[in-house]
Amino acid sequence: MEPPSGAALTVVMVCLTVVTGVLDAVSFLTLGHVFTANQTGNLLFLGFGLAGQGGLPVAAPVVSLGAFLAGVVAGARLESALGVRRRPWFPVGLLVEAALLAGAAAAGWESGPAREVAPAQRYLVIALMAVAMGVRNVTALRVAAPDLPTTVATRALTALVSGSALGGDRRLGYGTGALPRRLGSVGGMLAGGLLGAWLIGLGTRTPLVLLLAAVTVAATALLVPGLAHGRNADG
Repeated sequence: MEPPSGAALTVVMVCLTVVTGVLDAVSFLTLGHVFTANQTGNLLFLGFGLAGQGGLPVAAPVVSLGAFLAGVVAGARLESALGVRRRPWFPVGLLVEAALLAGAAAAGWESGPAREVAPAQRYLVIALMAVAMGVRNVTALRVAAPDLPTTVATRALTALVSGSALGGDRRLGYGTGALPRRLGSVGGMLAGGLLGAWLIGLGTRTPLVLLLAAVTVAATALLVPGLAHGRNADG
């Protein structure tokens, strides 16, 4: 079974982008100066930390980067094996991600009502979240939805402006139907960050936010077969 396409795929990928924003808001605001999806930020934090500037940690970005790469390996092996056997790798990848996020929520569950996850649990939560995001990146790369990588927004933001009436670059999409996808990518990331920060600002426990993200990804995965069936029926 192939993944959905067209507008259905765009909706799925924008939803996943919103989840990314929520997760990075949680990791940055409650787990220290670390990202679990945006590994570009972790590379920079690691460089700053190694230079001894800004009081930034070294261990947390190292844990996140290492776990992310482990997730990439696991996701690539799993999804490619399913693809070879003509099994539905796309929803399975999302369900694995959801299970890992639920595991991260469980790992930090006893952290109490405060924003901060207990120090003894912090690295485990970071690692499980980063593994989930490694799997996600494989899933997003394999589905290859234009302008919707789900974990970064810089390229989509560049394409949005350069391919708009302001930039006018036809090679970068001016005059095509790319605008809604690019707006969805950039807007989804912003909305996710805003939502995650708002939930944390309300005093929502970190594990509850992670559990909400896990449920959202799982629900999205369960919708995929129906969307793909609709695609095949339309074809």
